[in-house]
Amino acid sequence: MTGLLAAAPSAADPSTPNTGVNTVAVVILVLLFAVVTIMGFLASRWRRADSLDSLDEWGLGGRSFGTWITWFLLGGDLYTAYTFIAVPAAMYGAGAVSGFFAVPYTIIVYPMIFFFMSRLWSVSHRHGYVTAADFVQGRYGSRGLALAVAATGFIATMPYIALQLVGIQAVLEVAGIGGSDNIVAKDAPLFVAFALLAAYTYSSGLRAPAIIAFVKDLLIYLVIIVAILYLPGKVGGWDTIFSAAEQKMNTPNPATGKPTGAFVPASTQHIAYATLAFGSAMALFMYPHSITAVLSSKSRDTIRRNASILPAYSFVLALLALLGWVAIAAGTQPIGLDGKPNPQLVVPQLIEDQFPDWFTGIAFAAIAIGALVPAAIMSIAAANTFTRNVYKAWIRPEATPAQEAKVSKLVSLAVKLFALGFVLTLDKQNAINFQLLGGIWILQTFPAIVCGLYTRWFHRWALLAGWAVGFGYGTYAAYTVSSPATEHFGGSLLDIPLIKQLGYIALTAFVLNMLVAALLTLVFRAAGVPDGKDATAPGDYYADAGDPRVDQYDQDPFEPTVDEQEGGARGAAGRA
Repeated sequence: MTGLLAAAPSAADPSTPNTGVNTVAVVILVLLFAVVTIMGFLASRWRRADSLDSLDEWGLGGRSFGTWITWFLLGGDLYTAYTFIAVPAAMYGAGAVSGFFAVPYTIIVYPMIFFFMSRLWSVSHRHGYVTAADFVQGRYGSRGLALAVAATGFIATMPYIALQLVGIQAVLEVAGIGGSDNIVAKDAPLFVAFALLAAYTYSSGLRAPAIIAFVKDLLIYLVIIVAILYLPGKVGGWDTIFSAAEQKMNTPNPATGKPTGAFVPASTQHIAYATLAFGSAMALFMYPHSITAVLSSKSRDTIRRNASILPAYSFVLALLALLGWVAIAAGTQPIGLDGKPNPQLVVPQLIEDQFPDWFTGIAFAAIAIGALVPAAIMSIAAANTFTRNVYKAWIRPEATPAQEAKVSKLVSLAVKLFALGFVLTLDKQNAINFQLLGGIWILQTFPAIVCGLYTRWFHRWALLAGWAVGFGYGTYAAYTVSSPATEHFGGSLLDIPLIKQLGYIALTAFVLNMLVAALLTLVFRAAGVPDGKDATAPGDYYADAGDPRVDQYDQDPFEPTVDEQEGGARGAAGRA
């Protein structure tokens, strides 16, 4: 491969990026896009039951995915197109604190999956739960707390979906598509991609991104491994790369007078780096799309095996992050079609500058397809959350499984349409800011979900109050953060109260959340405030595929099962 690349015609001068259409790259991009689109439609017949007229089948793939399918699905879900755009861009623009923290946080998260998510899978498998809010309602007997968890997950997912479309836009812009002043002509390729994504997600549900994830991940692995083997030698080796990055990061920013970024985090940045990594790890699997991918697995052991092999993606992410510094050494100039610098374009621009057009097309396809998989899963997860925890819980409790599936399909279309409108009408910086805010919000659901997997000690109203405090503080704190690009919501780091050092706002809000929940639990218990009824039992958290107690439930999943109704002692033990 390296020999073929070396023999290719020399790339354009990176100091003067080519803004013309890269015809060869675009043709390859379109062909690969067409292949995965066909796969998306055919996925409706893959491992299909009698029909897709239930959330179990349409929204969770029949809960039938094995180790390798789950591995690709989780990888395609967690390592999104925007990840492959934003992490190197952060390394290119601001250095290690803003960019490389993503690598340790994806390592920290897998032990959490091993313990937390296997228990969530078991209790959800036992009771037919589709969303995290389903579990919260069953565990605490609180529709209000479940609604808070569901609403948080829903709104935190919206900007995440929008950023996948931003990733596609970045590829199209570097490829030279989208230069017209006419909004329809400018974004026509994005409209087409959106329409196709919406169509095959509607028809095939979660099976579509599951099967496309195979292609996406193989292309991503190919592109990154080739890039990391080929590019360093072309730009002078790793010594040159690290020296160029260190020089740029230590150069004062004219706007602030401070260094441009951090080559190695200084001692004053250690807490910021650590809290970003740890808080992000805690938050990642609270998102509805992460939980949807987990619940689609066919067994508890499937989750644990995936927790053991998913760190392979962290290795690839580390290599990807370093491409941001490779771009510095290569002199890459990420300039958009509007003539303005845009660091978000750095990886696509680096690839176009340094590789032949045919490989550039493969790389662009990998990023574009990398947007389709998570966007599909996120829209399905958001739709499942609305359907089960708003429509069924509050609007139409008697809804049948077929009606639930129909509403979820329609909501998934609405969610994608909202994301498309968000990207087309608002500045991209707003999408980034809201996604950072979403990370702060989603971490506030951790106490209700994860603590609930291990203990019933917390009072339902105390958890709701803690969520409200954490949510409110996190939103206000993020609002006060400014940056050169925006006056408000300019970042996710702020001085931690009392210790006065920069830290991740979400983690500070989480600590406040836990303190309020613990203190109010003591108060409510002392005052004798009634708590909700727990529909789960200790054995539910260890159930696995083939467990004779697990049947298809004909009753409401939030009501205690027959054996739990008859076994009062067992129910009491479940509350301990």
